[in-house]
Amino acid sequence: MKQTIQQAVKDISKAKNIVALTGAGISVESGIPPFRGKGGLWEKYDPMEFAHIQSFLRNPKRAWDMIKDAMQSLITGAKPNDGHLGLAKLEEMGLLHTIITQNVDGLHQAAGNTDVIEYHGTFAWVYCMSCNKRYRMEEIDLNTTPPKCACSGILRPDCVFFGEAIPYDALTRSQTVASQCDLMLVIGTSAVVHPAASVPYYAEQNNAIIIEINPSPTPLTGTLSHYIIEGPAGEVMRNIINSF
Repeated sequence: MKQTIQQAVKDISKAKNIVALTGAGISVESGIPPFRGKGGLWEKYDPMEFAHIQSFLRNPKRAWDMIKDAMQSLITGAKPNDGHLGLAKLEEMGLLHTIITQNVDGLHQAAGNTDVIEYHGTFAWVYCMSCNKRYRMEEIDLNTTPPKCACSGILRPDCVFFGEAIPYDALTRSQTVASQCDLMLVIGTSAVVHPAASVPYYAEQNNAIIIEINPSPTPLTGTLSHYIIEGPAGEVMRNIINSF
């Protein structure tokens, strides 16, 4: 790992416009389990039953009970780890410009990053389906579900459910910033969920260096990425930052 860390520091130092693409793997060290894979949320809950927009509309109480049981306490109690803090440090150094994240936990902003494209929305906020008033997640009372707005409308998380489209602005801006970067960090993502998995290909079209930071290889490894640093995101980012 030491040799690839040194190579990453060299490449990052020379870059003028770095973009990071992050997935659930970067937040595992903050105590937030991934949605997919072993130990993931979808092993316990069928996403088509609990996280599809039609399921939510049919039975919002059932969906909110799942959120209360499985997600809300994890997300509201989670803190940024060294993976998030490392990316915030790269922004502070003037190297990292934008993060495109598949995560809904708000930990990049909590760490200090200022330009974060939330591909799947966020659990940090909810909004009323009747009047569109927004609330922070920690402001709402989940003792009674589904939570309701002052206007009596039902609140929903400001995230993308199955069956909903990626927000147009997030989709188009992600493609734009990826196509303009000269280095992309792909961190904690399996690179199999589309359309997010296509983002590195826009960077490739600009001849950007693509560096993966993942515990194990992905479909990008050996095909699109220049190299992979295998290991937990927090550990790898800590080693990179400490090597400057």
